[in-house]
Amino acid sequence: MPFSFLNTVMSWFLKKRIHQIDLFKKYPVEVQNETLNHLLKSAQNTEFGKKYDFKTIKNENEFAQKVPVTDYENFFENIQKSIKGKQNIFWDEPIKWFAQSSGTTNSVSKFIPVSNETLERCHFQGGKDALCLYINNNPSSNLFSGKSLRLGGSKKIYENNNNYFGDLSAILIDNLPMWAEMISTPNNRISLMEKWDEKINAVIENTINEDVTSLAGVPSWMLTLLNNVLRKTNKTNISEIWPNLEVYFHGGVNFNPYEKEFKNILPHYTKFYETYNASEGFFAIQDKNDSDELLLMLDYGIYYEFIEINDLSKSEEKTLLLSQVSIGVNYAMVISTNSGLWRYKIGDTVMFTSLNPFRIKITGRTKNFINAFGEELIIENAEKALSKILKKYDLNLVEYTVAPHFMKGKKSGCHHWLIEFKKPPKNLKLFKQNLDNAIQRLNSDYKAKRYNDITMSELKVTVARKDLFYDWLSKKNKLGGQNKVPRLCNDRKIIDEILALS
Repeated sequence: MPFSFLNTVMSWFLKKRIHQIDLFKKYPVEVQNETLNHLLKSAQNTEFGKKYDFKTIKNENEFAQKVPVTDYENFFENIQKSIKGKQNIFWDEPIKWFAQSSGTTNSVSKFIPVSNETLERCHFQGGKDALCLYINNNPSSNLFSGKSLRLGGSKKIYENNNNYFGDLSAILIDNLPMWAEMISTPNNRISLMEKWDEKINAVIENTINEDVTSLAGVPSWMLTLLNNVLRKTNKTNISEIWPNLEVYFHGGVNFNPYEKEFKNILPHYTKFYETYNASEGFFAIQDKNDSDELLLMLDYGIYYEFIEINDLSKSEEKTLLLSQVSIGVNYAMVISTNSGLWRYKIGDTVMFTSLNPFRIKITGRTKNFINAFGEELIIENAEKALSKILKKYDLNLVEYTVAPHFMKGKKSGCHHWLIEFKKPPKNLKLFKQNLDNAIQRLNSDYKAKRYNDITMSELKVTVARKDLFYDWLSKKNKLGGQNKVPRLCNDRKIIDEILALS
């Protein structure tokens, strides 16, 4: 198929950005120092800037000495004032957008401020850069001859006090520049529909006759949509519906458990590109074909610091600069942003895989782990072990969650896995043994607690009925968009809620 005029123009326009990306890859420390200076200068006359005397801060060390590390709970008082309409509290431009997020470990909604600068310089720039890097790596791409099927925005934008609230994806869709709307499907009205069941049908009707060349959305919900498309059309592969589909841009949850199922239903030539975009900012993008690393984007108006996972929750949480990190260490991310979040722990953990340029892997959440028996199982261990065993037995899963099964009397505790398989394993006992052994090989603390079943016994697996997780999300009014099933929990609240529906 010959390149369309739009494809040629868009590709040329996006690839101009490569030079700027190369600059921050070559001069990462300098770019980050410029970012910090810009943030401090912009906010020096805000309430927050005056409180911590931003005008006198000359470098990153003074910044770390004067401004405390914080989290959502401690910063919420400032956000609450902003929600009520007060301005110039922590950022110099008016804040009218708030990304509503429940995260993966807390059922209470968070309201993350999103400035116009963050929308333009961070979130939208990140979206453009994802396209730019893909085009740069695939020069024969015909991506812009068709449309991108986007899936998100489960919380419709609502207004209160002249402020606007909703999923980050809904905010982005509501503010899309005209060029992005032209290459996207479905239309904004359908994209922002609240009822997931109605939305799925509307998306299918609106896109099934389009020339879809890319997909964008959270894997669990995108897989649901694509399976519904196949059922509606009586096809076995998406290539029969959208033959020019090239790439799936995904993020939000670990892709490994879903990858095999996507490869079964997408054209064999489809590429997968991961992005790391959260309510607090757009952080990183896969910058190479067939890679599991993400390039940390350093010129989006976000200043980065890091805390070693072992130093979290200590009386003094020592932060490290980008220039001080090491490969293979788990870090909690601390960010200062052009929406006025200052030295803010976002709750995510990352590991550096490269320092030139700075590339990372997302390893989990600071609260998304199980440490009920001193085993310190992080999400990375759980995901890696599960993916290995699923591959071994040629299995596909739909969803899962894990919680502790606490000690009773003389009986030791264990981890309780609730898994919805596409097709359950024939030998569940062998599956459990292999999964347990795989976790032991990846986590020495877990292995130590499993010694002779004294502290922990072999993990327990309950096979969930079809659509159990879907029904739980529906009951919680969390279908679609950025809502996710929590993976690892330190209590049984969520797993017991789900089991109650089985």
